[in-house]
Amino acid sequence: MKAAVFHKMKDIRVDNVEDPQILDPRDAIIRVTSTAICGSDLHIYNGMIPQLGNMVMGHEFMGVVEETGAQVKNVKKGDRVIVPFPISCGSCFFCQHGHYPHCENSNPEHYGPEGGLMTEKGAALYGYTDLYGGYAGGQAEYVRTPFADTGLVKVSDRFTDEQVLFLTDILPTGYSAVHWGEVKGGETVAVFGCGPVGLMAQKVAWIKGAKRVIGIDLEDYRLDMARRSAKSETINLKDVDAVEAIREMTGGRGADVCIDAVGMEADKSLLDRAMSVLHMEKGTINALRMCLSAVRRGGIVSVVGVYGTPFDNFPWHQIFDKGLTIKAGQAPVQFFVDELYSWVDQGKIVLDDIITHTLPLEQASHAYDIFNKKEDNCVKVVLKP
Repeated sequence: MKAAVFHKMKDIRVDNVEDPQILDPRDAIIRVTSTAICGSDLHIYNGMIPQLGNMVMGHEFMGVVEETGAQVKNVKKGDRVIVPFPISCGSCFFCQHGHYPHCENSNPEHYGPEGGLMTEKGAALYGYTDLYGGYAGGQAEYVRTPFADTGLVKVSDRFTDEQVLFLTDILPTGYSAVHWGEVKGGETVAVFGCGPVGLMAQKVAWIKGAKRVIGIDLEDYRLDMARRSAKSETINLKDVDAVEAIREMTGGRGADVCIDAVGMEADKSLLDRAMSVLHMEKGTINALRMCLSAVRRGGIVSVVGVYGTPFDNFPWHQIFDKGLTIKAGQAPVQFFVDELYSWVDQGKIVLDDIITHTLPLEQASHAYDIFNKKEDNCVKVVLKP
């Protein structure tokens, strides 16, 4: 079969690889009909999260069940399904408590309680390095899905792929950010980053009753998308001091909730780059620093942008003095997906209006290049195997 394979930093090629096989009675094989490139994929592409060997990429995908293991009873051949990106057993302590990204059984080689830099990670994730299980991802014609009796969600044929594809990751991730921010109604929510996850967080914030939703970014085309698809107010970091602007918009207090939907690949200065080399850090915490400054005292900062290394001079003094709550992590997709599917079904939210590029899988290398370089006003790419 054909698959988008990571070879080394900035080198993804469409290769012929072996077809997946059933390896466990709880497995299923999915014929992929649509798959997307996520901002998190760029962390591997840019070498921010290490991967030494070749790997089939992708954790946002859906398709049709082709084959099931003997213990899979919830889906059958021909069912149309979406696949949540955390690989979770459904029965361990963490899965039973709704913490699917911390599953104890899907990442046996590298799982542990510590959450270290190169060891003791959480649950496995599709196509997301050997540290997270080494499972082949969904930017391919076929995928083996472990724990299929827990990890597959059937969807109606009346929806196009594009209408439901983002239930696999970016909608639940944006939802998690707002949920962790405890948005109940009347709040000002500032979302740093108007990429796909940030746009979803902005959409969700309105549905949850936010009074004002502000999208912050450096790219005009992403801010245009935030205004069009999420109906948000916007701030361009190149034009104004975003923290001061948010304070002016909120009577000097700051936003009730700030969401970091950027992570470690935020824009950084020459000095930042030098300090990163000195401290052997990958990326920067500039987006998080802005959230900590822009949020009001007693507010909540929700972090769904990925951070993969420790950082020097972390501003604990500011967090303590302002009495802030910080919540962070991977989205527990399986915990939220039923509610979010009902939103799509009821027409409460539209997902496909952020798609700017639909390309054949054969053009995966080009798709990664334009998404990474922010060329051709690329917000979201969907690949068709």
